[in-house]
Amino acid sequence: MHVLSIHGHLSLSPSSILMLHGNMELRMIRHPAFSLLFQLEYVFSVPLARDGKMPSMAVQRAVFMQSVRWGVWSPFSDPDGQYESVCVNLQGGALPNPYGVMVYTAHTQQTNAEGSVIKFKFTNNSKGASSTLMSKSISQEKPQQKKWHATSHDGSKLGLEASPLHNIRGPGLSLSQLAVASHNPTLSRTTGSPWQQQLPAPLALSPMASAHQLSHAVHPAVGIAHLEVSAMEREGMSDALEEECDLHELTFTPVHAPVIMLGTHTTGSSRASSRGFLAHLFSSRFPEIRDDLNQVAELLDPEEPVNFDPHREEADPLQVNILLLQFLAFTRVHQAGVDMEWPSMVHFTFQLYRFPPVTTQRLKLVASEASSRPDYPCILAVTNRDGSIGSGPPGLQLQYRVDHAFLKPGERIWFLRYLALHTLHIDVWDSDSSLLIGSAAVQLKHLLRQGRAAVQVIHELEVISTEYLQDASLARAHAGGQRAIPAMSVYTIVKGRLHIRLGNIGGVVQKNPNSSVLLPPSRSHVIQPSQTPTGFQGGSLSSNTVLNLNGTGFLPFVSRNARRAQRLPDIDGELASLLQSRMRRVDDAWLQSRGETEEVRQRKSDRMAAVRQYEENATSNTHEKASYMRRKEDRTQHFQDLRLIEAYRERCKMEGIINMLSQAITTTHTIYATLGTAEFFEFVLKNPFNIPQTVTIESEDPELSVIVNAEEWRYFKDLTKTCTPLEVEMFHMKEDSSTPQVYLRPRENVNIPLKYQSFVSGHVLLCQDSKTSDSLHFAHHQQSNTVMAKFIKVFFRAEDSQPLAICQVRVEPTPHIVDQAFRFYQPELSFFKKAIRLPPAEPGTPDACSRLQVRCSDPNVICHVIATAPGEPRDIYLKVPGAPSPQIKTFVITVFNDPWLASPTQTWQVYMHYLQKLDISCVCGTLSWHSLVLRGTQSIRKVKCYTSHPLELQVDPEEVFALPALGVQDIRLGVKALHSGSCFRYLNVVDVDTRQLVASWLLCLTYRQPVISRAFEIQVPVGGGRGSNKKISFTNPYPSNRGFRLCSDHPDLLQFKEEKFQIDGGASYNIGLRFAPSQSAGTEEILIFINDLEDKNEETYCIKVVYR
Repeated sequence: MHVLSIHGHLSLSPSSILMLHGNMELRMIRHPAFSLLFQLEYVFSVPLARDGKMPSMAVQRAVFMQSVRWGVWSPFSDPDGQYESVCVNLQGGALPNPYGVMVYTAHTQQTNAEGSVIKFKFTNNSKGASSTLMSKSISQEKPQQKKWHATSHDGSKLGLEASPLHNIRGPGLSLSQLAVASHNPTLSRTTGSPWQQQLPAPLALSPMASAHQLSHAVHPAVGIAHLEVSAMEREGMSDALEEECDLHELTFTPVHAPVIMLGTHTTGSSRASSRGFLAHLFSSRFPEIRDDLNQVAELLDPEEPVNFDPHREEADPLQVNILLLQFLAFTRVHQAGVDMEWPSMVHFTFQLYRFPPVTTQRLKLVASEASSRPDYPCILAVTNRDGSIGSGPPGLQLQYRVDHAFLKPGERIWFLRYLALHTLHIDVWDSDSSLLIGSAAVQLKHLLRQGRAAVQVIHELEVISTEYLQDASLARAHAGGQRAIPAMSVYTIVKGRLHIRLGNIGGVVQKNPNSSVLLPPSRSHVIQPSQTPTGFQGGSLSSNTVLNLNGTGFLPFVSRNARRAQRLPDIDGELASLLQSRMRRVDDAWLQSRGETEEVRQRKSDRMAAVRQYEENATSNTHEKASYMRRKEDRTQHFQDLRLIEAYRERCKMEGIINMLSQAITTTHTIYATLGTAEFFEFVLKNPFNIPQTVTIESEDPELSVIVNAEEWRYFKDLTKTCTPLEVEMFHMKEDSSTPQVYLRPRENVNIPLKYQSFVSGHVLLCQDSKTSDSLHFAHHQQSNTVMAKFIKVFFRAEDSQPLAICQVRVEPTPHIVDQAFRFYQPELSFFKKAIRLPPAEPGTPDACSRLQVRCSDPNVICHVIATAPGEPRDIYLKVPGAPSPQIKTFVITVFNDPWLASPTQTWQVYMHYLQKLDISCVCGTLSWHSLVLRGTQSIRKVKCYTSHPLELQVDPEEVFALPALGVQDIRLGVKALHSGSCFRYLNVVDVDTRQLVASWLLCLTYRQPVISRAFEIQVPVGGGRGSNKKISFTNPYPSNRGFRLCSDHPDLLQFKEEKFQIDGGASYNIGLRFAPSQSAGTEEILIFINDLEDKNEETYCIKVVYR
């Protein structure tokens, strides 16, 4: 037995090469008649169009493999040959081949013999040990010992004479659909100044990244790439061979289809509205957008590029920006399985900048009386609590005021950058069923006023959702008899169009004489400690007071020389709880007695006077003795309180002095951090002593760290253009920990590189509750991110552990830009595993030779990138733990293409919807009923069931019903489909009073093709606007009178004269058919389902319609 190790490449033409990465080991018998056969197969993807007639929704594709070339090589034909480089010519055409299959051939005879060759290197090891060989390109490939050429003609004879191969199994590949990779460049962002990123003069389209691309950013005509490698069945292997085999890891691609990630510069989904709709829009009394002078805002064209000048925005005298969002209308797009009037009420969820996440109130779709077209835009109207239309103006307007009271010092340039580059993602929900209709994305760059008083723009946005479909005809039977289920095909479908108007009104900043003017922070990346010591201005030495005195708190520093004295119990709650003096107890008793009535107090006083009179009569010395004891007890208690206060003052004095001294060596620096972006700065550290010191650097937060790698330090210095000295091997890592140390000479200054980077997202979980206030017309400015501003101290300690300097970094989080949003639906309490595929980088770009790295904001989510060769797509794999239904988990994924993770090139927002799962298998054309169990909550509720496709799914009970507290309710689900395949549907149970989601199911439906009873064929003329009328007979097989129903899988092509009929037992009935006309030639197969009155399938007819 011999082991052959092959590592090489296949050349089809001088300009194209198919490279085989890795080696292939074969065990063979050393015999001259032994040969190796090579067959080159291509994968073809063909749309499933029936004679030129395309389906109405999306194009489904069939995938098959076809042989294009083949060749044969005998490794032992020359007994004395020692070959290392082999070149085998491949051939095609109508010639006998060992596989007995049809081989592709070109239209012209191939004249270049070197055009279809396979070249590889091999090593022959009779002991079974394989060697590792490195492949070379064709131009570098030179034989070291002997080069062997084989022709296909001789090889074919040898292969046929040795052993004819019958029923040879091909590669174990399960193919679904080919991916069309998008070669769009990704957006590269850098740290430092917001304007450091190069922006073109005519601002290009901002990153689409839209949530409307949703969980799978694919155009309906583009399939999902999925190539899964199945285990090769190995038959006929003896036990002896199995004992000698070594365990090797095989290349394996997970069985899930990767999600195609489009480029960030993809054309957006916004389009210009028609003139007729604009006329109808402006005549509907929508509120106008006017500036401070009551002039109508300038209307911009969304198709025109924006000439953006950041300096003009910064020099604008109107520093206040009032952003307006007006939701005007919604256009329905008819979908299969739903009514024409769906949806009837909608609401929206989104988040603008760092304002709180917004869930708008319910808006009713009001159809226009001027047009009866179903696709005409419906005006959105605010409803009252009882569901009636409100008396206010149509549409919904939200207002955001961005002024100096909202923005922090230096934040305005980041806000303008947000408007210039960001895309606002809006989720559209069905308010009745709490089902997601789809998502839309709108670019905010038109809100940049560029010195104008006010601007406005009208967008018509496509609301896009994701559908999962599977065609049963794509299932293939393997040679081993196993039936492989094809992968799910993913399509993005337009569910509607949202008409929205955006506006920005400029305003003048109102100056407040009492407010202090705050200067923006310095943009320098070198932090110099302050040389001016801060003095103590009096007052308490507590840490909070010292923090505010030195201007390091959130309040601006105000110099005050007078301090108001405060009682110690009012300052320290711990001390107040320890003080238990007699006077305090008497005061508490007096405060409690103030709530008593006059009659009760008088009765108590009389009773106490009677007791005292009795005691005075009994003995005259008792009163004096009791008074003396009370005074002694009070003095003892006061003495204990004084000692406690003295100890407290001594303890606070030490702490206050230490805090005051530490402020003298503390330097405060403010950074505006974005998720995933590294903020770099250098701190100038000085040795104040006349002796050398080894300084230890300690940080309170691991997100703020010291850059100890010289290459990383040089990278950030070049990125931020910081011209300071750089030293190699500057730091020494402490042995017992990873704390860096630096050596300082006497009176020496060194720059310590620091980096802050956080992957924690402050995004608030968006619930599916549409319950909002009726007065939600104005969004107040407030903090919304859960990641609040924080202080981080970095201590520079000398050898005696005393701090030489303290760098206090104030971190102000800023919103991150979302390039794309993904929304996935997963069964509850189960792991979610998915791959997001990035297209290969363009050759010659910096991204082409860089290695991708990913980080996730959720530490429980596992994400990593599989290394691939240059020019190949890259997959990012996710593994997300499960959660109970109906929770929604959100997290952020950042993708980097630089080695030091300076700035993310992609930022993705991921939504995970966890639902209860139900698998249903049924036959097409028949109604099958299934049972669900709904469990009650802590209180009784009035609920109603909603499905994503009401025409395919029926629910019993259909109306509103009471769900008992902690009870169980049985729900019957009826399923009827007209097309075979697999798909996903959704079922929600909603509280009708609070509009909260009570339960949610993910329905995994599989529809099987029914048994065909009879088949017909008919020819219908093309064009003319006239269809064809035909009749087919049906005989009642039962002896009694029965009723039947008729339905078809193509109601748009075939209509019945009567959809319900009644016939006697054994009688015949002529079914009247009406075929719709067609404007193009083709062939279509139509199924006719004949069901009983309970919608159970009795017979199924197939009619082949040929349009000529």
